[in-house]
Amino acid sequence: MVMSLPTSPSGEYFCLENLDLYDDPECQSLGSQASQGQRVQMLNKENELAVRVMTVEDGYGTWLKKEDLQYLEVAEEPYEFVPFTRAEIESRLEGVLIFAQAAKQTNNTYLWGGTTAPDYDCSGFVQSAFASEGIWLPRNSYQQGDFTERVDLEDLLPGDLIFFAKGRRIDHVALYLGEGYYIHSSGREMGRNGIGIDRLWEPWDAISRAYYQTLWGFGRVMESYAPPSLVCHLN
Repeated sequence: MVMSLPTSPSGEYFCLENLDLYDDPECQSLGSQASQGQRVQMLNKENELAVRVMTVEDGYGTWLKKEDLQYLEVAEEPYEFVPFTRAEIESRLEGVLIFAQAAKQTNNTYLWGGTTAPDYDCSGFVQSAFASEGIWLPRNSYQQGDFTERVDLEDLLPGDLIFFAKGRRIDHVALYLGEGYYIHSSGREMGRNGIGIDRLWEPWDAISRAYYQTLWGFGRVMESYAPPSLVCHLN
């Protein structure tokens, strides 16, 4: 157990504030963020600066600065996974889209690793929009691609996901709004440096055209994500 951190009977801790999480033990590269109220679990690996943690809801492993341990609180009971059906997800998609549109109205810029307002990366934005309605998705865009059910363009519905790839692996994700429009958090080099709305095919717009050229496919969220470690526990 990390020194100065009280033992948790559930092995989990609530985040009392939004916390930055890093891909590397030196905490140089932001990998994700944990929002206030989200849970983390210690992974029994640490150095002088940071401790290895996993965000419980999506099973994503990162590093947390030890100076931020003060913002953790013991979770007495373990995380309770809620298995949504597709019908239940459909009933919540309006809220997902409202969250996405509201996030766009706040001043924001693209942030690699960002999953908390106001600044997001592409997959963090999509994950947070669904999480606002209690529906969890995996952290990264390629993981979200693997998790969702493939759909064809002619069957695309508002709330479906659109995936893009410049290589073999998905590297960008957007949320479909309907009528050919999608909302996404895109970067500086290829995008709008924040949350914006684009069309699948708008040849006179350079950004829409660039993304269309990397279009990979479409996915539908059929259930809420349960990390592999949680699946093993449930079974």
